[in-house]
Amino acid sequence: MKTKSRLLKHKITSRFLCAVAVFATLLVRRESCAQWHPAEGPLQTPWTKDVSPSKAHPEYPRPQMVRSEWLNLNGLWDLAITAKDSKPETFSIQILVPFPVESALSGVMKPVTENDRLWYRRAFELPKGWLGRQILLHFGAVNFDSKVWVNGHEIGGHRGGYDAFTFNISQAVQPNGPNELVVSAVNPMDAGTQPRGKQVRHPHSIWYTSSSGIWQTVWLEPVAAAYIKNIEITPDIDAGSVTVHPDTTLPLGDFRIEVSVRDGPAEIYNAWVTAPGRLTLPVKNTKLWSPEHPHLYGLVIKLKLGTRTVDQVDSYFGMRKISLGKDVKGFTRLMLNNQPYFEFGPLDQGFWPDGLYAAPTDAALRYDIEMTKKIGFNLARKHVKVEPERWYYWCDKLGLLVWQDMPSGDKFIGPKDPDIERSAESASEFETELKALIEGRHNHPCIVMWVPYNEGWGQWDTPRIVDMIKKLDPTRLVDNTSGWTDRHVGDVMDMHKYPGPGAPEPETARAIVLGEFGGLGLPVHGHTWQAEKNWGYRSYTNSAALTSAYLDLIDKLFPLVASKGLSAAIYTQTSDVEIEVNGLMTYDRQIVKMDLKKIAAANLRRKTAGGP
Repeated sequence: MKTKSRLLKHKITSRFLCAVAVFATLLVRRESCAQWHPAEGPLQTPWTKDVSPSKAHPEYPRPQMVRSEWLNLNGLWDLAITAKDSKPETFSIQILVPFPVESALSGVMKPVTENDRLWYRRAFELPKGWLGRQILLHFGAVNFDSKVWVNGHEIGGHRGGYDAFTFNISQAVQPNGPNELVVSAVNPMDAGTQPRGKQVRHPHSIWYTSSSGIWQTVWLEPVAAAYIKNIEITPDIDAGSVTVHPDTTLPLGDFRIEVSVRDGPAEIYNAWVTAPGRLTLPVKNTKLWSPEHPHLYGLVIKLKLGTRTVDQVDSYFGMRKISLGKDVKGFTRLMLNNQPYFEFGPLDQGFWPDGLYAAPTDAALRYDIEMTKKIGFNLARKHVKVEPERWYYWCDKLGLLVWQDMPSGDKFIGPKDPDIERSAESASEFETELKALIEGRHNHPCIVMWVPYNEGWGQWDTPRIVDMIKKLDPTRLVDNTSGWTDRHVGDVMDMHKYPGPGAPEPETARAIVLGEFGGLGLPVHGHTWQAEKNWGYRSYTNSAALTSAYLDLIDKLFPLVASKGLSAAIYTQTSDVEIEVNGLMTYDRQIVKMDLKKIAAANLRRKTAGGP
């Protein structure tokens, strides 16, 4: 990191020159906003038209920890693309943040490689009321290796394509007048060993276009010198309580933390603590969270000095429990709130034809979850991708269980191979991002299962990694690997069978699940990524034939719940993705490819097959 600030030395030589450049950028940006339009991609979604420089994910991005004052930095930024070790001479391109550079909604839609570096630049001014306060700069996610400068001062760097990170920029920012923010990013894609999911340099079959650079919201917040950094929320339905662990920047000393639990507008309990630690608060007459009744309680957390509130964040939680238990037949089953519960839903890749990793709008995120429920499911397996916080918020609010995969990376193994060996760098990156995933999404009641590995990809030191996850989060279950390479640890035995269905043999200590099946394909003319040569595990030519084949799978699936104690099943997949046409919906989300009423009715038979 010794040479980082030199990269911009020719561009930013003083605060005066920086201010002049920023002022010019502000003038250019006003004109560019009126002229902006998305690039012409293969497909649009119903929400493509709703995106503009003033409407680029305007919602507050972190529903689990909301502050009332903030400044959204999404919108048009200047962009330059250079060789990996070079610096920009000019910023000649405009990009709409937070959409990946490869996406149509970025306005750029340009492929990059592991040898390219993206350079982002934008100007901002602080609101007048923020004078004298600490300024936090937040990034939802930047893929993958990023560095940040404010007014020519190097602020720091971050490696990891899926986790949020924050810098205190108070010493670099100018409270009065324009400021310049510069971000650089390199995405190794499949040339590296880092967690990357389905991103590749040359998309084909089940491998998709990469999402490089900034792909989630960037925002600023003002705080006092002492503020709340993080909160950990853990419900306990057996005790009828919730434990809240606030993390602050300073030892509390004369400060105190005050926590209020709310049920709608009514406060049902209030407590405070004067020393660092956890507060356990009773939740009387508990309303349990489930997909059928996704009740959420509110939380208000205040950092106080005497009677003065120094910082306040609003949050929420759901009272739910996920565990293993025996059903009346003696099968080990997945339990929700101490009752056997059959979990059934699609494999969800989280790709969009206009935004790739970034959904076009918040309404689009919500639509996928609502449609998943409308089709009769209670679960989604988020496949080798981590979503923005707002996706999990909608799952919490609308009621959808989530199995969360760790994004895969590094080498592949076959079903009978031993675990891979990782380099020290690869191992460190995997564990760092896994820890960030588990800690960063801890508070969401929708998440019920962690899945560190899929079909042997990157599978390494499996027993230790499962133990690590259990120690980080003892409140959830762990699927040691979905498909192929079971190491006889964790909470479930997971098999894949295409088209299936099927079930592993029952086990005493673990539940058995069908981690993937189906994959029935239908390319719909006018709604595919390319006109021909699309791909599916098994293809059909019309909706009626596809519907019939799906119903046949379901007829074979549910008897396995009673005969073998099958606890969950994952159908491939929510939507088509690029040339993979296995989706329940087309990639543009315009069409449900089967008879919706028939498949929803079939899926809801899960209620009599062991679910509620």
